Amino acid sequence: MHRLQSLANRSLISGAFDQCPALPRTSVKTSPKKSPCRVGVRRKSQEASIDGPYGLKRYSTSEATVAATVGNGQIREKTLTMETLNPQVKAVEYAVRGPIVIKAGEIERYLQEGGKKPFTEVIKANIGDAHAMGQQPITFLRQVVALCTFPELLDSPSFPKDAKWRARRILQSCGGQMLKHWVDCIRQDIAAYIEQRDQGVPANWENIFLTTGASDGIVSILRLLVSGQAHARTGVMIPIPQYPLYSAAIAEMDAVQVNYYLDEDNCWALDVHELHRAYQTAKEHCQPRVLCIINPGNPTGQVQSKKCIKDVLHFAYEENLFVMADEVYQDNVYAPDCQFHSFKKVLYEMGPEYFNSVELASFHSSSKGYTGECGFRGGFMEIVNLDPEVKSQLVKMLSVRLCPPVTGQAAMDVIVNPPQPDEPSHGQFYKEKGLVLGALADKAKLTEHILNAVPGIKCNPVQGAMYAFPRIFIPPRAVEEAQALGMQPDMMYCLRLLEETGICVVPGSGFGQREGSYHFRMTILPSAEKLKVLLEKVHDFHIKFLNEYSALDEAQRSVS
Repeated sequence: MHRLQSLANRSLISGAFDQCPALPRTSVKTSPKKSPCRVGVRRKSQEASIDGPYGLKRYSTSEATVAATVGNGQIREKTLTMETLNPQVKAVEYAVRGPIVIKAGEIERYLQEGGKKPFTEVIKANIGDAHAMGQQPITFLRQVVALCTFPELLDSPSFPKDAKWRARRILQSCGGQMLKHWVDCIRQDIAAYIEQRDQGVPANWENIFLTTGASDGIVSILRLLVSGQAHARTGVMIPIPQYPLYSAAIAEMDAVQVNYYLDEDNCWALDVHELHRAYQTAKEHCQPRVLCIINPGNPTGQVQSKKCIKDVLHFAYEENLFVMADEVYQDNVYAPDCQFHSFKKVLYEMGPEYFNSVELASFHSSSKGYTGECGFRGGFMEIVNLDPEVKSQLVKMLSVRLCPPVTGQAAMDVIVNPPQPDEPSHGQFYKEKGLVLGALADKAKLTEHILNAVPGIKCNPVQGAMYAFPRIFIPPRAVEEAQALGMQPDMMYCLRLLEETGICVVPGSGFGQREGSYHFRMTILPSAEKLKVLLEKVHDFHIKFLNEYSALDEAQRSVS
């Protein structure tokens, strides 16, 4: 109990920064010859005051410390403190990089320094970074980006002609240099991709905006929508469980988070009756104006049916809600009876009355799908039925922030404009794409199969995206222990899982869940071999956890 109390205290978000103690303020005399990191110029400035250019005084380290004090010898107070910090910033939480991940980093460093644990490595299943988990990049995408960033390679015989053609086209659209706000030819390619994806539904490239990942676009649209005070504050309807970007952005903007719960017993389907309940409840204290949907789902891995999407759009039409469709996992659909349907395509099929009136923004990204290019920060959003004057304001706001990385724009272009059958890179490109998506489909089945064999764990089919969100039975005694430690029960569970097995997953409480239920989110990105090890460790840990609290029989009944 004492060990767990210590772990809890060190792992809570409020104490996360205690893991990095400040350097001692007292000076230590060292020999210059023994210093492992000695820089002559800096050392000189530390030893004596020197007159700098323009007659300005350059302080030594000790003199600068004295200069920072006030008359009574006290250190001058900082302007920015936790008391003066924007309270909306303090309200932001982001579970996927929270205290569990901080603790995982500590354990990794401990192992690297020769420390001993019951395991030899930390397996990070907390975040959807495909390449960090061993997924190989798509060759053609990297070739095009390389050619764009270093045009001298256009003369190299090592690059295929179709990669060179795309790079030249992008560079020409930039005036021959990689300096451009939005590369128009890429926006045009995205419009053509959307029309093909949606089987002929028209797309106007001037309604497409390139963004620094999908997250940037989502936050930008929310900034347009959030306004009002008191009962007029904007309410933003988000699915629970949700991706923490939404709750974080809502908190930072001081909007009102309106939760609607996905139906876990029906494979995380979206129930329109639940939308009505959430909307009517929220109207008592705010003005709901925004409806956010993630499809395929993160963290839940579901793929919504066309009927469900129609119901949602009809609801948005009736209640005059702005629809934000997060569709970054549109390529990640594994269940044979599921298919991705874009919100825009379904809206078009509902007829002109809907298609010409419902305001919609949809989002896509180069970070997910089969490419997994998180670092390039490429993405786009398409807007439908936005007021022309508001669109001008959006252009202004995005222009102030300058352009998204042009390498990310180039990566996005490859996703929407892949090699065609008559081009030399076509075979390799689709072979690599198929291997990535095929492996993810196999791992989705493996995850569901192994987790559902564990007493006290129930995992819905991973129909799409790249995550599982299993429900875990936590015995009442363990719940009481966690409450005594001042933490959520699934946080305690995940901390112990990490400490005892080296498996890093994220507590369900970081994404939202129905009261009294507990989950964790894990990615299915590790290699099949490593994923199997991970799942088997979860199996053994959970049974041990239940036995510790004498609840194995109760767990078997709880999820039946």
